[in-house]
Amino acid sequence: MSAEADHVYDVVIVGAGSGGYACALRAAQLGLTVALIERDKLGGTCLHRGCIPTKALLHAAEVADVARDGARFGVQSSVSGIDMPTVLSYQQSVVSRLYKGLQGLVKSAAIDLIDGDARITSPTTVSVGDRVLTGRNLVVATGSTSRTIPGVTIGGRILSSDEALRAEGVPASAIVLGGGVIGVEFASAWRSLGAQVTVLEALPRLVAAEDPAISKQLTRAFTRRGITVRTDTRVTGVTQDDAAVTVEIEGGDPLTADVLLVAVGRGPVTDGLGLAEIGVATDRGYVPTDERLRTNVPTVYAVGDIVPGLQLAHRGFAHGIFVAEQIAGLTPTPISDTSIPRVTYCDPEIASVGLTEAQARESDEGVTTYEYSLGGNGKSQILGTQGFVKLVKSSTGQVVGVHMIGARMGEQIGEAQLIVGWEGTPEDVAPLIHAHPTQNEALGEAHLALAGKPLHAHA
Repeated sequence: MSAEADHVYDVVIVGAGSGGYACALRAAQLGLTVALIERDKLGGTCLHRGCIPTKALLHAAEVADVARDGARFGVQSSVSGIDMPTVLSYQQSVVSRLYKGLQGLVKSAAIDLIDGDARITSPTTVSVGDRVLTGRNLVVATGSTSRTIPGVTIGGRILSSDEALRAEGVPASAIVLGGGVIGVEFASAWRSLGAQVTVLEALPRLVAAEDPAISKQLTRAFTRRGITVRTDTRVTGVTQDDAAVTVEIEGGDPLTADVLLVAVGRGPVTDGLGLAEIGVATDRGYVPTDERLRTNVPTVYAVGDIVPGLQLAHRGFAHGIFVAEQIAGLTPTPISDTSIPRVTYCDPEIASVGLTEAQARESDEGVTTYEYSLGGNGKSQILGTQGFVKLVKSSTGQVVGVHMIGARMGEQIGEAQLIVGWEGTPEDVAPLIHAHPTQNEALGEAHLALAGKPLHAHA
């Protein structure tokens, strides 16, 4: 395909992360001509510095836990050490295989993949170096980057998630600043690999976006694992030297550790793109859109982490597919953040979809809930896990939220999403047969109980 300056693409996409490449692939499937611009690597943060490498690290940590606990199951195993260079090699091998596959998909789709920094120069043009690309539609998919707090600079013993993923050793001790998804995942992994870990969170509870019952259970589980959790804790300063990093705490004694991980969230990557210059409205760097992901400039769309809401790779995928179909003249169903499943891959695993109990009660005084303890689930007993499935039911009978914590709960979120997305009732789900013994069975048991016919649970 020609990439001359006078060529007009149907779609020019800035950013080849989850949202950008999904948009490109779907647009090409629909017969549109596509240019995809990326200044780093195809696949973006999720593939190279986020979802995939962190979950590979967490799997290595899980293997360490299984080996360490082998005697409990009659298996004489132990952990003699952690070979981080080999862990990193395993991690990179997973990334490399997926990267190679993605490159093949983009190449076979005849998408013009262009390397370089992009600047949007008009509602239909993007400059990359000395090239000007023209598109009937522009899609901004530039993603997000790690944030820090004022006065704390990443470097040395102060790490962002990027540096933590590349570390060639396990710290003897670590302080994690931030008790959100990234913070608790790294805290969990490092503890499993042998580190002493302290989590500092300014809010009253860990994973504050989740249902409070989930936060309470996670805190108990972390404490049992030897992870120190300090909520309602504000950091006033950070210093480091050759021996340690020191964190000053408001109203408390300073803490020291080998490393400090700053995990206080991610911010949008939109500075310098030229959005303001062409009239695209932004809010603190984010790009507000309507339900069809259109900005206030008719030819410009935004997808993924730069759109206010959940920052999840699969949300970006869905956004990208939606916009491609929208541009192609189809009528895709708008994407609601409420229907998007969320998984946190710490130990124990957290999975949720829909409204929390508090969110549901904001507009519905007749909400009812039920918690099914994994203590009544055979597979949970086999795995030696604790946790629960919490259902939130509206006054009209539909299940509007499912919140789960325990081993392998992330694998149950698909059915939970269908229940919430299709406005299922406990009575709809109760007749469905769930295989025994599985963790999935806990989801069925919770609905049986809420439908008034509990089996392995108290009414």
